[in-house]
Amino acid sequence: MSTGPSIALSGAPGTGKTSIAEAAKSDGWAITSVQSLAEEHNLLGPIDSEEGAREIDIHALSSALGAIKGPLIIDGHLSHLLNVDAIAILRCEPSVLQTRLEQRSYPTWKVESNIEWELIGGTWAEVEIENVAEFDSSSKNIDDLWNNIREWINSGHPRLEPFVDWMDD
Repeated sequence: MSTGPSIALSGAPGTGKTSIAEAAKSDGWAITSVQSLAEEHNLLGPIDSEEGAREIDIHALSSALGAIKGPLIIDGHLSHLLNVDAIAILRCEPSVLQTRLEQRSYPTWKVESNIEWELIGGTWAEVEIENVAEFDSSSKNIDDLWNNIREWINSGHPRLEPFVDWMDD
């Protein structure tokens, strides 16, 4: 694969971004993460005592990177804020997401915060490009989910209107 788009793989923590990135890597895609790119450009801040993670200046990172050339998949819940060709947003039914985050031993406040973000479709509010689609990771296995995303990429990664509405369920 010598040419292709740059794809942000975004969504709340626990929706399956890293698993999908690994499936894409097995399929021949180059993958990286927002965290790795921030490390490469010395844009990791100090560890946030509440979050337990290092802060990333995503706007400075976006400026440093400019337009990202593909073929490349960028894994990370902030990847949709980078200058990519298209964005795949992973969504997950809140009760399933809660179980996944609790299995990671996230503190209650962080589980609740991420579930709220998922409920309101928070990533969509931050998207600034047209080529974006969402994929429900609640019950699909990783291979099936990656196949759906790959088909979307291969079809020219058109904008697909949001179809997940957890508030309506």
